[in-house]
Amino acid sequence: MPRHPRDVLKSVFGYDAFRLQQEAIIERVLNGQDALVIMPTGGGKSLCYQIPALIQPGVAIVVSPLISLMQDQVETLRQLGVRAAFLNSSLTRTEQRVVERQLDGGDLDLLYVAPERLLMPEFLERLDRVQIALLAIDEAHCISQWGHDFRPEYLKVAEVRRRYPQVPCLAVTATADEPTRREILKRLQLASDGLFVTGFDRPNIRYAVTLKSKPKQQLLRFIREEHDGDAGIVYCLSRKSVEETAAWLSEEGIEAIPYHAGLKKSERQENQERFLNEEGLVVVATVAFGMGIDKPNVRFVAHYDVPKSIESYYQETGRAGRDGLPATAWMLYSMADVVMMRKMLEGNGPTTNHQWAQQHKLNAMVGYCETVQCRRGVLLGYFGEPLPEACGNCDTCLEPIETWDGTVAAQKVLSCIYRTGQRFGAGHVIDVLQGRDTDKIRRFGHDRLSTYGIGEDRSKTEWRSVVRQLVAAGYLSVDVDGYGGLRLTNACGPVLKGEESVHLRKDPKPQKKKKASRYTGDLLPTTPAEKALFDHLRDVRLDLAREQGVPPYVIFHDSTLAAMAKHPPKDLGDFAELPGVGEAKLKRYGAVFLEAVLNFDAA
Repeated sequence: MPRHPRDVLKSVFGYDAFRLQQEAIIERVLNGQDALVIMPTGGGKSLCYQIPALIQPGVAIVVSPLISLMQDQVETLRQLGVRAAFLNSSLTRTEQRVVERQLDGGDLDLLYVAPERLLMPEFLERLDRVQIALLAIDEAHCISQWGHDFRPEYLKVAEVRRRYPQVPCLAVTATADEPTRREILKRLQLASDGLFVTGFDRPNIRYAVTLKSKPKQQLLRFIREEHDGDAGIVYCLSRKSVEETAAWLSEEGIEAIPYHAGLKKSERQENQERFLNEEGLVVVATVAFGMGIDKPNVRFVAHYDVPKSIESYYQETGRAGRDGLPATAWMLYSMADVVMMRKMLEGNGPTTNHQWAQQHKLNAMVGYCETVQCRRGVLLGYFGEPLPEACGNCDTCLEPIETWDGTVAAQKVLSCIYRTGQRFGAGHVIDVLQGRDTDKIRRFGHDRLSTYGIGEDRSKTEWRSVVRQLVAAGYLSVDVDGYGGLRLTNACGPVLKGEESVHLRKDPKPQKKKKASRYTGDLLPTTPAEKALFDHLRDVRLDLAREQGVPPYVIFHDSTLAAMAKHPPKDLGDFAELPGVGEAKLKRYGAVFLEAVLNFDAA
């Protein structure tokens, strides 16, 4: 086995150069030091512990929260000729004993375990008897109460870290803001000079947010017009919405399957395996689906409802385009979603620090939805990474949003809410502004108010936009315990007094045809001949995957097939130079794919 990181990168994984700060992180771990790595999904976090595991003597213990992630990564590593295994509840007792014997005998380079397994006394006693190369903690944000996916069982992982103080500890995650990073460092007792923040930008993803009006039709149109035949994930807030949306898409000719915690375990497992193993399938899911899903050719992630935080949104959209090829993160947005989310976050008891943190994160999410600026700039700015210039690959860049001076309109809304008692929802407030004759208005005498009829100049849709943006900007709050009544906040005082102006966005009208993305590059097949060869190679890959019972992407990523189609190899020497082709895969698949290329007839 080669001993230098670059040799391992090429001979095992088939890549010529490291990305981001991978090499510096690996060198730090090989020097026996700890590190916390914040790296975007698809940025290559796993290489930061996999390569040291192949160089250092002993076994790397990888703590991972989900069975799906362990199985996926282990199968991928085995395809590369790496000695890897996992221990979790999906194995029979006989299968567990086989892995335990491999661990005892020093026959493993990497062992993936859940935090619950790691903490079992008998497992720790077994670890005491083996040589541990390093302790890697995946999805490390789960250890922090400030994180978006806090898991109490992760807190005890720090105890294992203290049990083996001489073993290098590498904590990795794609999503951690400043408070989350500080807590991870503190709980794991990691030195601050071991913090690596490699950047959050995923330039291949195009971000877009659309106001929710007819959500099913909007989703169907998005998939058909932009991603027909592509693999994708649709996230919904409730199990009921998951079931209804999956059924609706299937009826409309989009092959879609549901996934949520309420399904039988066997059905969830079957649907997940179908998504991993089949091409062009759409999974409609709650957030129970996705963490650790390593499928690289997911071409879109759609949010049917607003996520609870920018961290959640970033992590979930990061499941698109892991192969570096163009992908889309598309979201439907409405203030009703936000009100529902706030109600879920507040609960019935007193507000805890964790709840307060989550409410703050939701407010940031709303601000992202309402922005007129470059969405990528807002997204990266949240994580403390300024974007020097607009990205040119989000909806607000491709179709810039107009703004208007909404100060007077805001004053009318705020005054009307105050005079009606700060207990009515947007619908009634707008009826008063427009001077409508309703039973409710007459019953409460609101037709005698000074604000009655002062908003006849705008439509109901326009007034709803004003109210929504005032809530997003923090001038109004919504009573989530009652019936959605609007209340003034302290921030609205300067607006009412004329001391502060308010600029609002003009909601864009639906576009029949979207502008082309400016994100380009030598990535996808472009000519008919290249596309034909690419499709043929995918068929070859699918046949091989079915023979072995593995997902197609563990054989080769789409990016490797795309390179094969754009630059067809003439011999095995050429084939070895393709990205993603290491020694094991060259030996295992080189002849098969080379024959497929040389014998392919586009006619």
